[in-house]
Amino acid sequence: MALNALETLKTLVRFPSVSTDPTRKAALLDTKDFLVDTLAGMGFATETLETQGHPIVLAERKVAETAPTVVIYGHYDVQPEDPVQLWESAPFEPTVKGDRIYGRGAADNKGPVAVLLAAVSHLLEQQPSLPLNLTFLLEGEEEIGSPSFKPVLDRLKHRLRGDFLLACDTGSQKNDQIVVTAGLRGITCLEFKVKGARKDLHSGIYGGAVLNPIKALMDICHSLHNADGTVNVPGFYDDVLPVQQWERDELEKLGLDLDAFQDFLGVPGFFEQAGLSPLEATRYAPTLEYNGVWGGYQGEGSKTVIPCEASVKISCRLVARQDPDKIQDLVIQAIRERCPKGVSLEIKKDHNGAAYLVVPPGKPNTATDLNPVLARAFHLTDALSAECFGKPAVFMREGGSIPIIHDIKEILGLDSLLIGLYLPEDGYHAPNESFSLEMMEKGQQMIERLLAGLCESE
Repeated sequence: MALNALETLKTLVRFPSVSTDPTRKAALLDTKDFLVDTLAGMGFATETLETQGHPIVLAERKVAETAPTVVIYGHYDVQPEDPVQLWESAPFEPTVKGDRIYGRGAADNKGPVAVLLAAVSHLLEQQPSLPLNLTFLLEGEEEIGSPSFKPVLDRLKHRLRGDFLLACDTGSQKNDQIVVTAGLRGITCLEFKVKGARKDLHSGIYGGAVLNPIKALMDICHSLHNADGTVNVPGFYDDVLPVQQWERDELEKLGLDLDAFQDFLGVPGFFEQAGLSPLEATRYAPTLEYNGVWGGYQGEGSKTVIPCEASVKISCRLVARQDPDKIQDLVIQAIRERCPKGVSLEIKKDHNGAAYLVVPPGKPNTATDLNPVLARAFHLTDALSAECFGKPAVFMREGGSIPIIHDIKEILGLDSLLIGLYLPEDGYHAPNESFSLEMMEKGQQMIERLLAGLCESE
């Protein structure tokens, strides 16, 4: 019997597969076992790829060397559920309310994984001899930067062959129109600490004589942006790919209302970069953001000290052609040059990931070597979005990062078809994460017809 997407998702949500929490290792293994058993039950040859971290599920269905081959990617790990007190239902107990199912991982990425599994299961039940090779790659470390994924790709690059990669780890803006993600921003992360005295000092006795590390940190951070919001780091924009007119045209098709967008976010206004609308800036411009700042006393009331140190975490979202290692080094160089005397500096590099871009067929600058099976998949997705969701698909870059998509292109030579099943109201990574049952149903129908369509003569 074919899988039911909702019941499959309910089972997946019940596993507290938080990859960053070492106490949840058993839950990740249980999730992996469920996926292995599920895919084996669908007739796939399954294998657990052990890594230094959490295992990767590999499942293959090979029917013919000449048949199209699709590699399907997803991840079974989730973000921590904190802050738990803000959840209206238990984070690891799936709860259906109205047209949504609530639970950690319901949208990111267990819901789409359940959709992919159910679509393939139903398709193969209807057409058991379908001339289509399928490979599932389901990892358990996406939420911590996929540290084990690239080594596995390197190890298996001669075995993992295909025409393109299919993933549903991106978003659409509305439930009547699919966004096909043609590009993802890259990322580079770091943190730095400024240190003053060997211990906290009395602010009355020593204030004015020593430089406060918090002030030094704030001065450095302030220097990293210009008044218009652009990044003030020499060389930061040297390799940036400009926004193409076809990309602006695609964005216009969404018909997004800036006032509604502002209301949805609950912000008093947007900080507009020169030459880019807020909607363009979130997709086509690189950024430098502060993700966490700390130093000094954090409790109730006051404690009048000059702290001995202060720290900040920084992430930069990068666009096509920017090298994350180069950008990381440029930012570090700027921080070192702007660190004032009176404090010392410690810098720690964190993970990097390159941006990804594929130009859909029919758009300017389309590569002549675009895989013909992928080109057909793009055309089918456009048509099926209209049939299954109501409107033709929109092709555009997205502001988020999935570094392994670039790794798959670099190592396996596969471009990706990224179909967005998330909606803005899903609240992934936040309390009360949910997934639209309408998107689940329409998504399953679309993916099933897409995979079947790849096997039909044009």
